[in-house]
This record gives sequence, structure tokens and C-alpha cells, in this order.
Amino acid sequence: MALLQHKALADYEKQLDTFQAFLEKFETSKTSSDSAAEAISDLHLDGDHTSDEYDFMDDLADEDHSRARRGPKRKYMEMLQEVADRERQNILIELDDLKEFEETLGDEMNLRLVESVTNNTKHYVDLFSEAVDKIMPKPSKEISFKDDVLDIIMAQRAKRNETVASVAEADAEAAIPVSTFPPELTRRYTLNFKPVTPTGADVSKKTLAVRQVRGEHLGHLITVRGITTRVSDVKPSIRIQAYTCDRCGSEIFQPVSAKQFTPLQMCPSEECKQNDSKGQLFPSTRASKFLPFQEVKIQEMADQVPVGHIPRTLTIHCNGSLARQLNPGDVVDIDGIFLPTPYTGFRAIRAGLLTDTYLEAQHITQHKKAYQDLKTDPRIIRKIESFKASGHMYEYLARSIAPEIYGHLDVKKALLLLLIGGVTKEMGDGMRIRGDINVCLMGDPGVAKSQLLKYITKVAPRGVYTTGRGSSGVGLTAAVMRDPVTDEMVLEGGALVLADNGICCIDEFDKMDDGDRTAIHEVMEQQTISISKAGITTTLNARTSILAAANPLYGRYNPRISPVDNINLPAALLSRFDILFLILDTPSREADEELAQHVCHVHMHNRHPEREGEGVVFSPHEVRQYIAQARTFRPNVPKSVSDYMVGAYVRMRQQQKRDEGSKKQFTHTSPRTLLGVLRLSQALARLRFSNEVVNEDVDEALRLIEVSKASLYHDQRAHGDQTVSSKIYDLIRGIRESGAASVGRGARGELSLGRVRELVTAKGFTSDQFVRTLEEYELLDVWQIANNGTRLVWIEAGDSDEDNDEDMGDADDD
Repeated sequence: MALLQHKALADYEKQLDTFQAFLEKFETSKTSSDSAAEAISDLHLDGDHTSDEYDFMDDLADEDHSRARRGPKRKYMEMLQEVADRERQNILIELDDLKEFEETLGDEMNLRLVESVTNNTKHYVDLFSEAVDKIMPKPSKEISFKDDVLDIIMAQRAKRNETVASVAEADAEAAIPVSTFPPELTRRYTLNFKPVTPTGADVSKKTLAVRQVRGEHLGHLITVRGITTRVSDVKPSIRIQAYTCDRCGSEIFQPVSAKQFTPLQMCPSEECKQNDSKGQLFPSTRASKFLPFQEVKIQEMADQVPVGHIPRTLTIHCNGSLARQLNPGDVVDIDGIFLPTPYTGFRAIRAGLLTDTYLEAQHITQHKKAYQDLKTDPRIIRKIESFKASGHMYEYLARSIAPEIYGHLDVKKALLLLLIGGVTKEMGDGMRIRGDINVCLMGDPGVAKSQLLKYITKVAPRGVYTTGRGSSGVGLTAAVMRDPVTDEMVLEGGALVLADNGICCIDEFDKMDDGDRTAIHEVMEQQTISISKAGITTTLNARTSILAAANPLYGRYNPRISPVDNINLPAALLSRFDILFLILDTPSREADEELAQHVCHVHMHNRHPEREGEGVVFSPHEVRQYIAQARTFRPNVPKSVSDYMVGAYVRMRQQQKRDEGSKKQFTHTSPRTLLGVLRLSQALARLRFSNEVVNEDVDEALRLIEVSKASLYHDQRAHGDQTVSSKIYDLIRGIRESGAASVGRGARGELSLGRVRELVTAKGFTSDQFVRTLEEYELLDVWQIANNGTRLVWIEAGDSDEDNDEDMGDADDD
């Protein structure tokens, strides 16, 4: 039976010339005026923010913005010059540029280059590489050719050819040997393609789910979206195997394109053939060419899995510069060539015509980048600077945390500071003091604790969400598994390891088993995980912030019993949290009505309602940009602020001593509390883009801690229908207990009236309400105004009239 023959219509010689012209002549065409118009249109001054779950279009804007602002330039010739100067090892051909260049050729040169490259990518990688080799420029700077083994071998070959050529002049019959260096060996770059960016109606067709990749895509350049589940070690993959003949001394180079190959045994050189010597070849590792290789498994997203099915996986091969770009847990779009890999050996006999498939990666797009990897977007920075001048960025950013969730402003402020974090200290002797902030949210069911956790995992570049009941100690820390590739025992990182340099959100924290929960103790303070099992003794980094949510032990919080009985968590674990919030579902007609209106508006319009006086609400991408800028600062604590913080800590310890033995005793004020105040103050200084902590930062940190404790000591009967005066009184009492406005000796609870007025009005109360509260409680002999109206003197319950008179006299003398 004769085999069917098909002649390809493609004119590869003509296409090769076109590729050379494209690389030599293509210039970026966007002008500065066009980019300025785009920047103005993208500012969203009307406040209408629509954000994708992973802000993919924002990431595209990050990549293209810096390129659009520059004037026209020969993009690829500059890239080739960097390769020639040994400053670059990867050439990325964007098919958007090839499409733009092809449109300028006209209809008479309809080569359909973009379509050809997309449908037969593997071949066009070689064809483009040939075009690059022909037009590769000379180095523009002096390069040492003694540092690379390939340079030494090529120099030796050149000297040998010169020697043979001189002999050939004397002997006319002697033939000058032709250099046998394959082009794959002399290329100092890898060439990849980036597919066309879809526009208009084709946007939804760009990315494929794993189960949508079919046989029709074999050999094509496709884009697959998924989450990285497994990343192998980076190992050298041989591309050119070099040999040396023991008879004639020739170097033989064998290109390798598969995972397995058969080494050459006999020398194929002309000298050995003429002498019939059959020289034996010995592998030469130094002269061989290796590329970094990494195998990655991606799994389709949860929203792409049909009902009743399990997620499917796809194998990704990353070569060259694409290795080490993926970590477990990353959500990515991978552009690559879908290729088959047939079975070999006995597996091929059993499998018959079946083959495995894989995706050879060409370009990787991260949906959520680390803060240090985020590209600064000047448009967002200009927008943030315009609002920063108002002095209310702290409030604006806090309201931008989960704006669809009603209220909980202080909780959102704490979560904002958790995202920013404090400064990690490295001591000279190797001791490390963590700067990451840990937060625990406790309270009734249905108060949006889980939604807040979900939102934080979306905003944080590295966020892992897990539940207490569905997580074991091994699943949180690390498991010992057998690697199917190397058949060795390896460590598989758990949720806390995957969240390294990120945030780990643990829901249903109180439902965890005690044995599993103890695995978190080391992570929350030392930020490491010590493993000693299966012959493996090591320490893994887990530099992560813990955001935990716990429900009360008896379903709903019971304010008539102590918090210890309500929350089923040990004190050793609770002390490791910097802030503990208790969110109660307290019935209140006004608050319930506003909450219901907010929820109904979100369900009707799919967005949060706009409220007057609340300012702007930033998108998650803009919040990430601001946090990335804030985390570049490393604020320190001056001497005056340090003394102020020490005084506040001493007063907190005294208050804790007075509360011992009462139902209020829940959290123990320890040195960890002081470190928590320090971390919160540093996060607030970072929020202001400052390298120095001020007293106001300490006051706000103390206020957040007091607010969280006040919620823990919440009495439903006292706070059910609270008047404005009683709210202001509770606030002033909290200021007194925290020492935020204390002056003088403080023996009788003297407060600076001006400072108290600032703190009260900052909470939204008016000056008239503040004055009426002062007068009302002064008539009740709770406090007195002294020193010409500048001090608020608290009257202790056991003071006699004579003592009060004496105190007033002392105050007047001051």
C-alpha cells in the first residue's frame, strides 16, 4: 500500500526573508499622545471600578504601559544586541507585533504568518531562530571569551582549522574540514512566542480550561488557565551531547530533542571512515549544552469543573528562563505548544498507539504577583497621590477592603494593617523577630467572617484559604511523600508553606483538633516549620501572617458567661495573635435596617452602594499597588515614641492586674502585646509612606487593641440602646485606660482635654455632643474640668470631698 503524499504550500524561504525584515525593521508605533489619552481614560475618575477576580486586564495594562509611553524604537534589534552582549538569554516574539507588521505588507504578500505560527509553532521556532542567526549583530562591548567552555572549544577549533589550512596550501589535495558545530550549540538564547492578545468578542475565547484542550490543538500555540499544584526540582536537560573520538580526536555533537536518546558509539568523521579505524566515542560533558528543565502540574480552576466531576490536570514543561517562575498555588495563564510524547521501551508495546501529552511553555502570565514583582503603574500612583493629599487614605483604604460587606470598619482597618505588615528584624546573632501581623476574628455565625477571609486571599499576592476541620497538621505544615520521578522521599509543602511571604487564612479555627492546632504555634512566632520524620530533618520557612476565624463553642456567643467559656481556644495560642476581634450579631433597629438595605442593594446591582461622605473606594488592584509602595518603607521608632510606648504598656499591665479574677479576664497582657503594638505602629507608618513612627501611630494601634478588647468585654444589655453621651463616655473611659491622652503624674486620671476632643471627634462625634457629655457627667461627679479648661480630672469612687478639693487646688497650681 502506497503512502499518501501531501506537498505543503508554504514558501518557507519567502517566510524566512519576511521574518528577517520583521526583526530588522519593526518599530513600536504608539506615540506619547496616544498613551497620555489612554492614561487619562484609565483613571476611572467617576469611581466606577469593575474588577475581575484575578485582575487579569490590569496585569496586561502593567506590561504594556511602560512600552506605550516610550517613543518608536527598533524593539527586536535592541533585544538581539542585548543577546550579542551576553546581557539577555531569552527572545520573546510577540505575535501582536508580527500581526501589526504583516498588515503593513499589503495584500500582495498574504503569507498568513500569524496563523501559520499559531498552527505550527514548533517548526516556526526553528525558522525564527535561523532568521535571528543571520542578522545577529556583533557585540557592542568587549567580551571575555575565556569564561565559557563553548568559547574555548570554538577558539581551539578555529586554531586547528588555521593549521589545517596552512598545510592545505602545501598539499593541494588536502581538504579543509568544515566546522561541525550545530546551530543549537552556538545559540546563546531561547526563542519563545507570545500569542495574539484577543480583543472584543474574542476575549472570552483566549484561555482554555484543561478539559477543553483536545486533539485538534496538537502542535498549536494555545493558552491554558489553571492553578499550579506540583512543581518539580529544576534539573539540567541535555540539548547537545558532545563526544570525542579516541582515534582522530574529532568532536562530534548530537542534537537531542526527546527525553530519551541513544548515545553514539562509533565515530562518523571522514578521517575514521577513510582509515577504516572505527574510533570509539567518549561523552564530553563540559562541551555539551544543558538547559534548566522543570516539570509542572496545573489543575483546572474550581469554577471550570462540571458538577459531579473531579478536576483534571495537565503537565507543563518549562525550559530555560521559564524555569523557577512557578510556585505551588499560583494561578496562571500559560501560553504553550500542545505536543504528544510517545511511550518508549516496554511501555510502548503495551500502550500501542497511545501517547502522553504535555504543554511546552512559551510564556507565563501570573494573575497575582508578589509585591516586589509588581510593576508600578503611573496611572494608579497619580490617582492615589491625588487622594492622599486629603489625609483620609487610611479610611479610604479600609473601606476598600470588602466594600460589599456592611460595617466592621475597625476590623477592616486591622485587616489592612495585616496586609501591609510590620518590619521583620534580623539580629546580629541570627535571631529573627517577626514583622507579620496575626489577626483572629471570633463571633456569631453569619457576620461575614468567612467572606472577609475570602476577600483577603484575593487581594494578597500569595493567599491560601483553608478550613480547620478540613486540615490536618500535616496538611498545614509538610508531608513526606515519594517523588514519582526520582523515587526519593521528598517534602510536600502544606498550606503554611505555600503561603510563605503571604497570608494563610484558616476558617473554623476552633474546629481543629488539638494535636493539629499545636503545629501552628511554631509558625505564628518563629515563622518556621521543623520537620524530623522519615530520615528527613530540616526546617522550612513559613513567613506568613495568620488570619483565623473562629465560631463560639455553643453556636452563638453568650455574653452572660466569660469569653474563655465561649471560645474554645487555648491561651497559649491566643497570645500569639496581635489583635482579637469579637464580632457579635446584636439586634438593633437602626443597624439592622441599614444592613438589610445594603444587602438588598448589593443583590440588585452587583456592587456596593455609594454613600455620601465615605470617599472613594479603590479596586483590589489599586489596593495592591498602594500596599506594594508602602511595603518598601522600613520605619524605625525614635526615642520619644519608644518612651511613650513603654508608658502605655506599663499602664496596660496595671489595668490587666486590676482585672485579674474577674469575668473580664480573657487575654493576658504580655511582652507579645508590646510587640503587637510595635508592629501595628510600623504598619501605620508604612501606610503614611514614612520611615519614622510617630505618637499618633501608637495611639491608633492602642485604640485598635482597646476596641478589640472592648468587643470581647461586650455587654449586650449595656450596649443595646446606647445613647450618644454613653458612647462618648465609653470612648473617654477607653482613652483613659489606654493612656493615650494622659498628662502629669496620672495619679488621679488626668487627661489632656484637647487631646481627648481630637480623639472623640475623630470617631465621628460633633463638638456639641462632646461638650454636652462633659457637662452631663460633670454634674454626676464622674470627672471635673480643671486647669482653666485644659485638663479632664477623673474622680475616683473612693475619694473623699477633701481629697477632691486638694486635687483641684493642685490642678490650679499647675
